[in-house]
Amino acid sequence: MWYANNNHVRKKRDNRMSMVQSVIMGLIQGLTEFLPVSSSGHLALFKILFNVNTDTGLLFDIMLHVGTLLAVCIVYYKDIFHLVKEFIGIVIDCIYNLTVLIGKNGDGVYRHVVYNGYRKFVMLVIVSTIPTGILGFVASDLVTAASEILFVPGICLIITAGLLFICDRVPEGHKRPKQVGYANAFIIGICQGIATLPGISRSGTTITACALSGFDRKFAVKYSFIMSIPAILGAMVLQLKDIGSAAIGSSQLGIYAVGMLVAAVVGYICIKTMLVIVKKRKFTYFSIYCLVVGILSIIGYFVTA
Repeated sequence: MWYANNNHVRKKRDNRMSMVQSVIMGLIQGLTEFLPVSSSGHLALFKILFNVNTDTGLLFDIMLHVGTLLAVCIVYYKDIFHLVKEFIGIVIDCIYNLTVLIGKNGDGVYRHVVYNGYRKFVMLVIVSTIPTGILGFVASDLVTAASEILFVPGICLIITAGLLFICDRVPEGHKRPKQVGYANAFIIGICQGIATLPGISRSGTTITACALSGFDRKFAVKYSFIMSIPAILGAMVLQLKDIGSAAIGSSQLGIYAVGMLVAAVVGYICIKTMLVIVKKRKFTYFSIYCLVVGILSIIGYFVTA
């Protein structure tokens, strides 16, 4: 295979990342994490085409995701505050109900746990996170291997193009948290788990799944981005155990921080842009872009094989 045949060459390259590479990858992460074109696919293509293969690359990937996570938190800080507050309330009420169940509470009256929109929102995100976490953990080695082969992001980008084309043609939905079923949330979580493959857009896939489930389009965007928070945090926790032996100088850490900041700023702008894109049904333009890049990636794979 192409990546296997050139692996010994790539290992001999300087493992330091330049400021230009950091800024470019921050731009790619910020643009493609929220625009429906796949951040993992574009980062994989960039690393393959420009031989960016560093020993501390995992740390940089984590920092890029921290940047995009900050963007989500800034845009939806009010919703996130209410979600965190209601999550704590759910935990407290569940503990109280448990004391009633085991007979440690005198009145014997159970509390209703999910009684407003934000509590339902919390439960939907939890249900979506379960299949995402399982798929992400089980397929982690497959995703890593797929990111090394130019052919895989190409195929996945073509799949993304098809999903985006479908999304623009789905009738307008009206479901808000109270109307959304847990089965819908579970299916959307599966879609998010599949989107860990390089070239499958996480935002494009989950928003399309939300649209097919009858979500209100503005809520579909909000749900897609907020449900990414536990997924990103979970991925970061799994990755942290693998960077303990990686040594990094203060200059490189500064370069990584610049990439993270760029990802955060660009990500913030792109989230705001996505609200307009989804409402006005402009996914078709991104569909054409993904189709073209996917085809070029496949051609590039066979040319360099």
